Amino acid sequence: MFRDRADAGHQLATKLTPYARRAGVVVLGLPRGGVPVAAEVADHLEAPLDVFIVRKLGLPGHEELAMGAIASSGARVLNEDVVAGLDIPASMVEAVTRREEVELQRRERLYRGDRGPVDVRGRIVILVDDGLATGASMRAAVMALRAREPAYLVVAVPVGAPSTCAAFEAIADEVVCAITPSRFVAVGHWYEDFGQTTDEEVRRLFDRAAARMRPAA
Repeated sequence: MFRDRADAGHQLATKLTPYARRAGVVVLGLPRGGVPVAAEVADHLEAPLDVFIVRKLGLPGHEELAMGAIASSGARVLNEDVVAGLDIPASMVEAVTRREEVELQRRERLYRGDRGPVDVRGRIVILVDDGLATGASMRAAVMALRAREPAYLVVAVPVGAPSTCAAFEAIADEVVCAITPSRFVAVGHWYEDFGQTTDEEVRRLFDRAAARMRPAA
């Protein structure tokens, strides 16, 4: 069990040591919970940190159930088993998508301010979240990032469901799941402190990472 996301990031970073101080490496965190984890990884690897925003498409009235997810660049992934199994109308999916796009754009402005996203073309991208359950958000992020043509894409999480981590081997160049418990239950089950990460914390970590890289630049 991890104490908190910072501890999880520290432990995950030890699995990614081969990427430390390598040219062309960039670490991307999925807000909000993935950013504290990614910040620790970026510090350990001495790599730049950026955010890559993904929004879950929750079923109205049962938002914890993901119909799919959207990511920066307009990528969308649908959980076809949920959509077809519950006979969810396309109009509902589109309405939730439009609502979440507004929030995605708000977070882009809030977290980055006037800074543009890191250019990942031809670079080694390590995409980090605080865990993998269904993987819908991470799949949307991978789809969107592939369109930006990174040279190599690593999906990295402290904990994940074994089947979900295995599934990502087909769409990522490398998958690093620090632990894959046979009785997974949920991501938060493996953290002593799994409190919600705030927008202010994300912005603070992002600003700190930018300041760290400034002397090197």
